[in-house]
Amino acid sequence: MQFPKKFFITGTDTGIGKTVISALLTNALDATYWKPIQAGLDEETDTEFVARVTNGKSVIPERYRLVTPMSPHGAADIDGVSIQLSDFELPDVDTEHLIVEGAGGLIVPINWEDTIIDLIKQFELPVLLVARSELGTLNHTLLSIEALRKRDIDIFGIVLNGPIHDSNRETLEHFSGVPVWEVEPMESLNKESLSSAFQKAFG
Repeated sequence: MQFPKKFFITGTDTGIGKTVISALLTNALDATYWKPIQAGLDEETDTEFVARVTNGKSVIPERYRLVTPMSPHGAADIDGVSIQLSDFELPDVDTEHLIVEGAGGLIVPINWEDTIIDLIKQFELPVLLVARSELGTLNHTLLSIEALRKRDIDIFGIVLNGPIHDSNRETLEHFSGVPVWEVEPMESLNKESLSSAFQKAFG
């Protein structure tokens, strides 16, 4: 599998494993990881998680670190912060690959005008879409594909995160026309388990 040099990892929802897949690919590709907006600082942040489980692969600090774990526009309001699309530009990196991770799903607002999909469009990056593998994924995933295509955003693949579900994979391949890979749950998350999962899913 030939991955783009720079790409954006987004998801059909929050809590579906974008950061785990980001860590898996950061580790496998010796990539640099960047999450432009972090909402929620009480627990380990996504950037801290990626750095920990990949044994210190290159990570870039977030452009915005918002205290409250909610959508960026709401968290920014609470923090008294104004987020604009013009605040973001892709960082220069020393690695061959740059992985950018979004916050929540595609239509999650980052302010009262723009959403994550507008940020992706501004970056002009191809997208890897992460979705759950089980019941309910077809509607959420195909709607996300439709939203990306409506804005002429390139989608180079879908990752189903969770137990293997052949029917969902086959259905999404048929209706989306893009490759679909499956990453099974890992008992532990560390550099070794991430490497093993990458080889199993992507060969």
